[in-house]
Amino acid sequence: MAKVFYFHGKTWEELKNMPLEEFMKLLPARKRRSLRRGMTNAQKSLLKTIRNSKPDKTIRTHVRDMIIIPEMVGRKFAIHDGKDWNMVEVVPEMLGHYLGEFSITRERVIHSGPGIGATRGTKFISVK
Repeated sequence: MAKVFYFHGKTWEELKNMPLEEFMKLLPARKRRSLRRGMTNAQKSLLKTIRNSKPDKTIRTHVRDMIIIPEMVGRKFAIHDGKDWNMVEVVPEMLGHYLGEFSITRERVIHSGPGIGATRGTKFISVK
């Protein structure tokens, strides 16, 4: 038997039909306050794009501070990390998180060995 998804005691079917004001009450304080204060123009534009586009179309966005709401589940987003576009498919477990949490902006730093002149042993080696 398949596992039923619940978000704060609500099933996925209840969440899909729930208005945004009701969904806000299920979120943690910071995200609830952010939505209550109103969305930015960029967030409103992204939401309008989501509502007007086809479900199978990938949506490219720079809006990393958008909170994932039930309308966004099942959609594919290309989220900009400052250099590249990271593909993210939104699943129900992502509800209430920010889009930017799924597109990491920093890479792991990998250092190589020390260069010439960096250690005492290479002090007298010719550069040429």
